[in-house]
Amino acid sequence: MNQPVTENRPTRHAEVIADVVQQHANEGADLWTSRSRLAAAPRATFFDLRRWDRRLSAHLDGVSVAADDGWRYCEAMLDQRSAGAVFVAAAVAIEAKQQERLDGLFALAEAAPETRDALASAFGWLERSHLRGTVAGLLKSDNAFKRSVGVAACAMHGVDPGLATGGWLKDVSPLVRARALRAAGEIGCVSVLAACAAAVADDDGDCQFWGAWSAVMLGDRHRGLDAMAGAGLADGPHRSGAFELALQVMSFDEGHAALQQLATSPGQLRWLIRGAGIAGDPAYLPWLMRHMAKDETARLAGEAFTLITGADIETLQLDRPRPDNAHTGPNENPDDENVEMDPDEGLPWPDPAGVQRWWDANAGRFEPGARSFMGASVTRAHCLDVLTRGLQRQRDLAARYLCLLDPGTPLFNTSAPAWRQQRLLDQME
Repeated sequence: MNQPVTENRPTRHAEVIADVVQQHANEGADLWTSRSRLAAAPRATFFDLRRWDRRLSAHLDGVSVAADDGWRYCEAMLDQRSAGAVFVAAAVAIEAKQQERLDGLFALAEAAPETRDALASAFGWLERSHLRGTVAGLLKSDNAFKRSVGVAACAMHGVDPGLATGGWLKDVSPLVRARALRAAGEIGCVSVLAACAAAVADDDGDCQFWGAWSAVMLGDRHRGLDAMAGAGLADGPHRSGAFELALQVMSFDEGHAALQQLATSPGQLRWLIRGAGIAGDPAYLPWLMRHMAKDETARLAGEAFTLITGADIETLQLDRPRPDNAHTGPNENPDDENVEMDPDEGLPWPDPAGVQRWWDANAGRFEPGARSFMGASVTRAHCLDVLTRGLQRQRDLAARYLCLLDPGTPLFNTSAPAWRQQRLLDQME
């Protein structure tokens, strides 16, 4: 009897495994992209991150255990040059210590700047044991992009690469200098405070910002804070970060004066509402509640209200349905010129009457002229509670407050893998 010819014909089992590995790679790329948005989403919680990270970790494991077969699917995805594909490929290459593959990813990311953060984040995702040797090589590289990622990898793991002596703060490349200046504040490297403050005069705008940012995080309340305050009141690529940090660290009177200055400039209402929530004076609450009645500002005012009071509008059922006539972002109408994304997407619509009733019942708990953050004074214990229970934007503020309360404290990374965040929270309690 003639036997069927099977040479070079994949078995059904092999086909199934290939399909599974391909699905792991594709799902991992999509999940990382969604996870990146989730980490900054207005209603995202630490619990959401944990759930998302378990799924992402499982898909990455599925690609990694497939070894070379898994890498083939990574390479196929890289044809799209998507950030998610670069993240998955980088995580797999780093864990397997495949330097040639990793070098190829660095070349791709240099040619496609929109994927650079994804490449760097793979170093933050993996545990330190997978980075030994690889990061050391990046820090010594002749390539500026690689050096910057090496510094970023150290910062994401709370490790000082030797900022005071390593030369990265004075690197010829502004890309490396900026990342090193940022790292100083992230890891709490007080020994380079003077260098950070001096960077306010750097020729590069990113270096100026990160130098001032880290100087403030490390305890500077003069040159660095002045630079942050100025950047927070003027249009620019770093305005948002400067605005938040300046208001967090300013004295009550200084913050109020900054908001008054902002109020005299046209077109600054959204910044003013946001700033009122960060400044934290309960005296601003009646004004914020009036802006809840206007569709353009309702959700932003509601978020600011929560930042001061800690009262979650959605959980307490102080919200209302989305107004039928609310036009807050792009739609399917080809004749509509509005292509801006809705900046308040995901925030609840506060019910002014319901919020007013809550305020009438709780106003006595708040003292005008005393900063309130999420319903309480800014203390270490309260900030740790917000880090555990708060939404992502609230957690970001709490993490910075911990550094401002005790300069030299490493910045808690609210975007780190959830299991690492939990480990740090357990150590901090």
